[in-house]
Amino acid sequence: MFMTKILFSGSIAVSILETQLFVFSRFRPRPLRCLQTKTPAAEGGYEPHISSTAGTCIFQRSEPRPRHRVLNYPLRKYHLFDKSAVIMMTENEDECDVQICRLMKPDDANIAGNVHGGTILKMIEEAGIIASTRHCNNPAHMNDEYEPSVSALVRVETTDFLQPMFIGEVAELRGKVTYSAPHSVEVQVMVTAENLLKGTKRLTNFATLWYVPMSADEKGKVLPAPPLKCPSKDVEEAGRARYEAQKAERRRIGLGGRPSLLIKSNDFYDDDGSSETLTVSHSRSSLIHLVGPSDCNTYGYASGGVTMKLMDEVAGCVAARHCRTNIVTASMDATNFHKTVRLGSICHLTGRATFTSNRSLEIEVMVDTEYLLAGSDVRERAVHAFFTYVSLGPDGRTQPIPQLKVQTEGEKIRYEEGKLRYEQRKSKRAANKQSKPSTS
Repeated sequence: MFMTKILFSGSIAVSILETQLFVFSRFRPRPLRCLQTKTPAAEGGYEPHISSTAGTCIFQRSEPRPRHRVLNYPLRKYHLFDKSAVIMMTENEDECDVQICRLMKPDDANIAGNVHGGTILKMIEEAGIIASTRHCNNPAHMNDEYEPSVSALVRVETTDFLQPMFIGEVAELRGKVTYSAPHSVEVQVMVTAENLLKGTKRLTNFATLWYVPMSADEKGKVLPAPPLKCPSKDVEEAGRARYEAQKAERRRIGLGGRPSLLIKSNDFYDDDGSSETLTVSHSRSSLIHLVGPSDCNTYGYASGGVTMKLMDEVAGCVAARHCRTNIVTASMDATNFHKTVRLGSICHLTGRATFTSNRSLEIEVMVDTEYLLAGSDVRERAVHAFFTYVSLGPDGRTQPIPQLKVQTEGEKIRYEEGKLRYEQRKSKRAANKQSKPSTS
């Protein structure tokens, strides 16, 4: 492994970065001043360049990267749990808009060595925002009315964790813009885990994210999204169907009417004081986080990946308190981001168990924000999501989960609602298995 010294222009700081983060793109970024101890490009390796984002090192190969043998799942075609959402990945890596690789370290995992679901969600969002922002600022789309934009995450479709990822494995994320609406962009991201010792890869995640292009010069201004040329009419129609479906879902929960997001009820934070184990109040967990510069993009807003990582941490605490075993994230339901979180805000995250099946636990997480410089202590709802966790035994296999004890009327209602969502997830997975094409 070679080392690359990076001298950032306009700064006297010199950083030495290991080659653990690689971003492959079809567009060559503007290089800043770069010094290196070796010239791997002459040996058919990577040419390092520095992106405009501080601390991000971008590498491009001087020769095509050889395909790695993939076991368990092909990379050519895979149907998501939403049958209409189909991600197309081929063996030609030039067909993806962004590719990120990162070595998983102990800081990324729990005490059992399983990489946190929040860590993976954060990386997925990083790939998504790079792909969407690059699409919206593609030189081919620039004209006299061009205005630079940065993408803001507004929705994440149901994301399932197909297999766990472990310390020492390399996470490889490949993102591609798959549909562009008048004011929103769809990005699909595929995640694989590479075992360096065995030389194998396996599929771990698929995700679909929706972004809105926001003006980089005028805060709060939504810009038109550049069109995307689809390979066929059928692909375009499928993308439009996904767009209309997520739009209808957001309207169903009230976002279309822009309702007030002020918190008018403390129901989520009520505690009946019960200390009995396996109850909702016993495992309820909270986290308070001050949004700092490291959590934000260059425009002063917290990235969606940071928010999802914090949400997964709270949900993980709830699951660990309830199960008292090694727990891992199984899925995150479709999630809407109601409000942007500004630098200097305090995020109040609270999670509670809502439903248990024989081998899964559903957890509801709320994120409320309080902007310190607003002159008041008013909280606003930023995100609301449902996570599903499973418990793993010593052999790494799923095991039964202790059943949740519901006590109040509200808990009983939420339990029945959770049961309905659980049945819907099972139906989608069953439909996906039936529609999955043969890989032989």
